[in-house]
Amino acid sequence: MTMPTPTEPKPEQNSSQAAEHVASAHQILKELQKTLGNHPELGEAIVKLEMALSTLAVKTGGLL
Repeated sequence: MTMPTPTEPKPEQNSSQAAEHVASAHQILKELQKTLGNHPELGEAIVKLEMALSTLAVKTGGLL
């Protein structure tokens, strides 16, 4: 009797979920920035999220 092998998640699903989380975090930080005003660390976090979202877009061929 053989043990069933677990199915591995599809890369498209992982990238799509990651993109959704990054986009959500980006939106939350932008709203926080509006509320609190500009702060260097907050701005840096937003830029890093934008770069991560761009990387995911390239890796998925823009299918986010």
